[in-house]
Amino acid sequence: MAKLFVDNLTVMDFSFLDRERGVVGESWIVDIELAGDLDDQGMVFDFGHVKKQIKQFIDAQADHRLLVPGASPGCSTRASGEELTIEFPLSSGAVIRHRSPRDAVLLLAADSIDARQIAEDLQAQLINILPDNVRDVRIMLRPEAIDGAYFHYTHGLQKHLGQCQRIAHGHRSRIEVSVDGERRAELEARWADRLSDIYIATEHHIVETFEHNGIEHLQLAYTAAQGDFAISVPQDQVFVMPLVSTVENIAIHLAEQVGTETSGSVLVKAFEGVGKGAFGSASG
Repeated sequence: MAKLFVDNLTVMDFSFLDRERGVVGESWIVDIELAGDLDDQGMVFDFGHVKKQIKQFIDAQADHRLLVPGASPGCSTRASGEELTIEFPLSSGAVIRHRSPRDAVLLLAADSIDARQIAEDLQAQLINILPDNVRDVRIMLRPEAIDGAYFHYTHGLQKHLGQCQRIAHGHRSRIEVSVDGERRAELEARWADRLSDIYIATEHHIVETFEHNGIEHLQLAYTAAQGDFAISVPQDQVFVMPLVSTVENIAIHLAEQVGTETSGSVLVKAFEGVGKGAFGSASG
């Protein structure tokens, strides 16, 4: 049996619910191996088809969705037509509430989100749509190796024409901060800590504040091309921006915030997942 591999096939950018951390943005790099008999071209599977068909399958299953461990204690779901409502209690006594079209959510029969289990679920589905000569498929999901500061964030882009309009998708992202041309590791670490496991909200999407178990929460909601979206998050896990939370605006806003606490020319390089992002600059 022959075997082929494709490293860095794609990146899954998504968010998931966790009893301890709340709503968590994540980015996993996808590597894949295929084993089987050679076809009449002398191939297990054409690399062009791997990069198109398999990437499209993985993107459709998990990319830019909210992954929900449905067996987590107290998690409840309610479906109404094409809409799905989720209530997810946190160990702190706070709660995450999420309402969206069903396609924006991947509901899993597990009590937590685990990369190996997600990979095995994808493998089991993928083997059924590949040619008969492909006997085995292996998917590996891994975070980017980052030497320096990074943070996990969740957001939604109401006017985006693609999947980014979903109110709870996210990223695991590096942050680099320079002042007068010199990297400032202490500022990078400070802001990565400030934005750890954060929901980055657009100010005008906030529709309500409420208290649950004595904990203040914010509810955000909007209507996008795919339908109606809403999410409630503990207030201390929300970072509010005056503008829409694109990575361009995040970079600019962070540069302006850094500029208020230091002197000099500030440059922020903010990543949106792996290998892409935007620059923001300001004068301190």
